[in-house]
Amino acid sequence: MTVCEYRPGLEGIPAAQSSISFVDGQKGILEYRGIRIEELAEKSTFLETAYLLIWGVLPTGAELDEFADEIRYHRRIKYRIEDMMKCFPEKGHPMDALQTSAAALGLYYARRALDNPEYIRQAVVRLLAKIPTMVAAFQLIRKGNHPIQPNDSLDYAANFLYMLTEKRPTDLAAKVFDVCLTLHAEHTMNASTFSAMVTASTLTDPYGVIASAVGTLAGPLHGGANEEVLLMLEEIGSVANVRPYVEKCIANKQKVMGFGHRVYKVKDPRSTILQNLAEQLFAELGSDEYYDIALELEQAMVDIYGEKGIYPNVDFYSGLVYRKLGIPNDLFTPIFAISRVAGWLAHWKEQLNANRIFRPTQIYTGQHEVPYTPIEQRS
Repeated sequence: MTVCEYRPGLEGIPAAQSSISFVDGQKGILEYRGIRIEELAEKSTFLETAYLLIWGVLPTGAELDEFADEIRYHRRIKYRIEDMMKCFPEKGHPMDALQTSAAALGLYYARRALDNPEYIRQAVVRLLAKIPTMVAAFQLIRKGNHPIQPNDSLDYAANFLYMLTEKRPTDLAAKVFDVCLTLHAEHTMNASTFSAMVTASTLTDPYGVIASAVGTLAGPLHGGANEEVLLMLEEIGSVANVRPYVEKCIANKQKVMGFGHRVYKVKDPRSTILQNLAEQLFAELGSDEYYDIALELEQAMVDIYGEKGIYPNVDFYSGLVYRKLGIPNDLFTPIFAISRVAGWLAHWKEQLNANRIFRPTQIYTGQHEVPYTPIEQRS
């Protein structure tokens, strides 16, 4: 077998064949199962989109109702998992809490019956249902409060916002949050999806697969970037400081968070939708001082880097949306995980259809025939 050229980060090397999603980075196109993301954001819901991603077709009304009812029934988590979360450090990051809690689900439900369609469906339902509950529970537990139980009268997005605050969200807030979940649900072969697929290829249980993906998503170069965007906007402080800040970043060769993408060479289509969602929230709930800074920053970056294909990505405006919804900064990435569970499960299920364990090779750069040095001769 011929050794291929080494490419850092496996850039441009296909790792799988998939019919789940498609990206054209030159034209700014994102499709789930062939349907444009703009159309899904306008017409679909997150649960319908999750069904589409995982089972490959849009559900009938009866199928969607059944799916939503199953998820509603399984929203609650075991009290022992709740007790475990009460022992987590209060200052621990919610992504670490989520990874641990997701893995703990396997203690209750992991039978590894991966050839059983009913087991697969139950795993899908439980993970989609319980991950939001765990995120909301840790948020309240670390503040010294008891978790709020799910409200069965509320839909998926509205229920999560309710569990964070024990207040029913407005219709607009619930709708905006649901669209955010849809936008983040899937994005081809990214780092966390690849992590999930490598783990899945060993035929471990789906709870371990999701825990692995959550750990990968936690990094600031992946899911953690939207937290960094708000910290950056806070550091800039005013519209007048935008261009001096960009110039400083250029001089110091620092990355401007929320800009650039490995795939997109135009503005991320999800960023455009999120910007529109932010403006809808501002119209109802009041403006945000950071938004003016963000607009000026986008213009400055386009002026300087537009010809190089560096534009806002999905992280740039998502934090502003979550901020207006009253969500703490360090929950931005766990919310990303709530959404991306749908995509991870879709790839997990697809992987099972024609599985082969991932076993890449490497290019060795070390020495050969090195003699062993006795410990008394080492300095």
